[in-house]
Amino acid sequence: MKNTLLIEKAYINGKFITTENTFDVVNPSTNKLVGRLPNLSATDCQTAIQVADHAWKSWKKTSIGDRTAIVRRLFEAIQAHKRELAEIMTLESGKPLCESLGEVDYGNSFVEWFAEEGKRSYGETIPSLKNGLRLSTIKQGVGVVAAITPWNFPLAMITRKIAPALVAGCTIVLKPASQTPFTAIALAKLAADAGVPDGVFNVITSKYSSEIGEELATNPLVRKITFTGSTKVGQTLMMQAANTIKRVSFELGGNAPFIVFDDADIDKAVEGAIAGKFRNAGQTCVSVNRFYVQDSIYEIFATKLASAVSDLKVGDGMQEGVQVGPLINENGLEKVKEHVADALHNGAKILTGGKSIEGNFFEPTVLSEVAHHSLIASEETFGPICALFKFKTEEEALRLANDTPFGLAAYFYSDNIHRCHRIAEQIESGMVGINTGLISYAGAPFGGIKQSGIGREGSRYGLDEYLEIKYLCFGD
Repeated sequence: MKNTLLIEKAYINGKFITTENTFDVVNPSTNKLVGRLPNLSATDCQTAIQVADHAWKSWKKTSIGDRTAIVRRLFEAIQAHKRELAEIMTLESGKPLCESLGEVDYGNSFVEWFAEEGKRSYGETIPSLKNGLRLSTIKQGVGVVAAITPWNFPLAMITRKIAPALVAGCTIVLKPASQTPFTAIALAKLAADAGVPDGVFNVITSKYSSEIGEELATNPLVRKITFTGSTKVGQTLMMQAANTIKRVSFELGGNAPFIVFDDADIDKAVEGAIAGKFRNAGQTCVSVNRFYVQDSIYEIFATKLASAVSDLKVGDGMQEGVQVGPLINENGLEKVKEHVADALHNGAKILTGGKSIEGNFFEPTVLSEVAHHSLIASEETFGPICALFKFKTEEEALRLANDTPFGLAAYFYSDNIHRCHRIAEQIESGMVGINTGLISYAGAPFGGIKQSGIGREGSRYGLDEYLEIKYLCFGD
């Protein structure tokens, strides 16, 4: 049965458009063509920005009741088309279908959350120290929002940006990753069906990522840019956005530690490690990158983890029972191979896995005795590799965990409540999972510190990212 949401067009001003210049989208599991999309230029991006700016004039005047009702209808439309969206995600990203189905629920939870939270963007009344003055604040949408999203979560990385933007009264120009643009186009179709007016939500498909990014970051009509991706690209966008003093919110690179103390429940720690490491074949920004295990339990944890990892089923995400899909492309595969080879060169041992498989696949792998100067200790691997390091004391674990310019997510396992408080307060990370490997929820703030980003997504803080505070002073 044909998937009616798989649309080979871009979306500007309420219209699906085509061009002679196109680019291919390939399934990383099979290397077969998924489809072709318009390869839009910076000039096309300028047009989309102008359209969004024009649409903002009326959208910002739309009542909050009407805006949140439209976003609620988008939530319902996504729910109704869950299977179709999941199949598109699996085709273009390679992730297992069960994960794609889970991502639809996860991504849509942000749409539902902000459809409600948008009604609570409260201002305040401020006591005046002088008679005859009335002081208050209101919150208003920032204006045109540029959103740039990555390939690893083709739906969720979009919904947690556009849902708060829409209810805040902003209009959007979205540039999805060229590896996974079909999910974004499907979302645009559902948004139109839900009643989002023409020009309010626009999707630019293109392989000209740097040119489109520069246009979005420098165009004076754009009031805010939100980006999820690498720290290097985030630095470039931030510098480009500085000339027009844009609002920015960036979710950037990570290097998440996972600490297992000797008072932890080891079986639960192994379960959390699997959840925190192998979702999307380890290609998530909050994926565990460094496992620090206390020396007295190191061997038993390593043995149990290797056993669990060896049972994971690898393959095409459309096949039944597959738990680990491919790397997104050959470059992703080469980085994983480089990190494993470097770790082995520096004395690491393979407990399970360790080899690439045909195509873009790599075996789920556990490496023990990894040296602290290995590449995998300082660089984000973005692959299905567990690198195990040994530590002796709590102080050493904290020092090692914090020895990175990144600070997005961190995890640790301990049954000592006092230690839990100490570590949670001292670890340098925007998010901390305590005795769990899954941390992201629509009602909780998602984001990092240090070079892992600026701002938060999800929660009431995620709505504030798209609002300006206006102070009103009434004289007598």
